[in-house]
Amino acid sequence: MKIRVVKLTFESSRLLRTSDAKKIRGYLGNLFWDNRYVHQHNKDGTLMYRYPCVQYKVIDGSCVLIGFREALKIVKKTFHELKSINIDGQWEEIPAMALEGYEASFGLVKERICYTFLTPWLALNEKNYEKYQRIGSRAHREKLLEDILVGNILSMSKSLGYTVTEPIKAKTFDLREFQIRLKDVPMLGFLGRFSVNFEIPDYWGIGKSVSRGFGTVKKCSS
Repeated sequence: MKIRVVKLTFESSRLLRTSDAKKIRGYLGNLFWDNRYVHQHNKDGTLMYRYPCVQYKVIDGSCVLIGFREALKIVKKTFHELKSINIDGQWEEIPAMALEGYEASFGLVKERICYTFLTPWLALNEKNYEKYQRIGSRAHREKLLEDILVGNILSMSKSLGYTVTEPIKAKTFDLREFQIRLKDVPMLGFLGRFSVNFEIPDYWGIGKSVSRGFGTVKKCSS
């Protein structure tokens, strides 16, 4: 399946931190509040339970916005109109900005592709967090995470209208645990690599809180 994607990258007058992604999302969500796909809320305020078509990330000190489908126009609008941004009440100038449009492949492939997590993957909800903690062996924990990874890809596929016709096979490598906070709630995130017989566009996220920049993946260079 081919999906048209736009990638907006910009710097601010200071080096951005990973935690700034949610603040940028909040600012731009208010700026473009009439577009519900920007902030993942329906008109009545309820959450949209679908794979977010606009995602906000901070990679290597720069902000990266990924947009597709309903978000294509809004990301392009941001590129043309955004001159500064307010983070924590502080206005930051935007000295450099770049917009790239391309067609990305999404779906099953014959050979496994290696990916690395650029930002922590939030794999565990409350239920499987308890299960993860109860499992003693490293091998069983890895198997649980691999099953969750497959589930994340299946959920993403369903949301995007892609039918998975063959089994998805995933393998994790060198996953490392990281304690993070999301909405002041402590959570467990993971960084590392995985391989899977599925093509995921670079800089897309998997798992929980994708729109806030978590779970961002990129194909391994080697």
